[in-house]
Amino acid sequence: MSEEKEFRPIFVVGNSRSGTTLMGTILGRHSSVFRFEELHFFEELWSATNDQAICSEQEATVLAARLFDIQRNGYLTKDDWHEFLEESKALVRSLPVPLSPAKTFRAFLEYEAQLQGKHRACDQTPQNVLYIEEILKHYPSACIIHMVRDPRAILLSQKNRWRRPFLSESIPKKEAIRYWLNYHPITMSQLWKANVRTADQFIDDQRVYVLRYEDLLQNPPTEVEKVCHFVGITYTANLLDVPQVNSSSQQDQPEQKGINKDRADSWKKGGLSKTELFWCQYINGTVMDSHSYETEAISPNLALLFASAAFFPVKLSLAILFSLKRMRNLGEAVKRRLA
Repeated sequence: MSEEKEFRPIFVVGNSRSGTTLMGTILGRHSSVFRFEELHFFEELWSATNDQAICSEQEATVLAARLFDIQRNGYLTKDDWHEFLEESKALVRSLPVPLSPAKTFRAFLEYEAQLQGKHRACDQTPQNVLYIEEILKHYPSACIIHMVRDPRAILLSQKNRWRRPFLSESIPKKEAIRYWLNYHPITMSQLWKANVRTADQFIDDQRVYVLRYEDLLQNPPTEVEKVCHFVGITYTANLLDVPQVNSSSQQDQPEQKGINKDRADSWKKGGLSKTELFWCQYINGTVMDSHSYETEAISPNLALLFASAAFFPVKLSLAILFSLKRMRNLGEAVKRRLA
């Protein structure tokens, strides 16, 4: 049996707060698709420096155990991967040698999906947008859905993200500090540009599908049916009955079902200063235009603009410091974001 027929994972990628969780949740409602937690394999558990390296049985077992820990306990609340060692050993010993990180990751996806009675794995880690080349290299039959959202809406969501731990019981309160430190209009704008430009390199690849978040919210049935056709599953209306959660400004309402169209142009209702809007459009103008996001005339206060620029290095340094544990290779992670 060919690689194409036996393993067709789905990867939902994009900027953080661009609708990747929503799309993952929609697909996860399908009878054949299992939606994983954000696994962060490529950025935290894999490295380009050992991409071709052969790993030992012990190394592959630890990798699998870490993946089980993230999936079973949650990425933000992962506890102790040692509790999954026996299950991981059994999984790794079933694999043909030589072993590798990519082969172990594939085995984990297949195993966990089959354990839930599904045969399609869906990884919704947003940061995988920076690893599309590696994904297609190791899993040539993968289906990649690139979610794109107006950077101004993402900016507003990221600005308010520190509130998320107080709007959802599943997020540790300590995350509020990290979310606040991560936010700066220059940082978020640069990340949006780097992520979208990286994905745009594959815009003509038939294995990559681009979907604007705003289009999804405007016409859910049509857009989701297109996505289903792309990944090779049958569309049904119940896929849209998703819980209304994950907002940066509203309490999670899991009992409320359906797609909330009001989130599309939330930034137009206020919440961003002229300084923030200026930086966003100044940095992203060209790329915004290529994805049909119109810029607006902005006249920021020069004093506030220079103050924002001066504070940027401080905020960026603190953000990196608080995120060191999340990056296996800091230099590689920064390089990809500055590409």
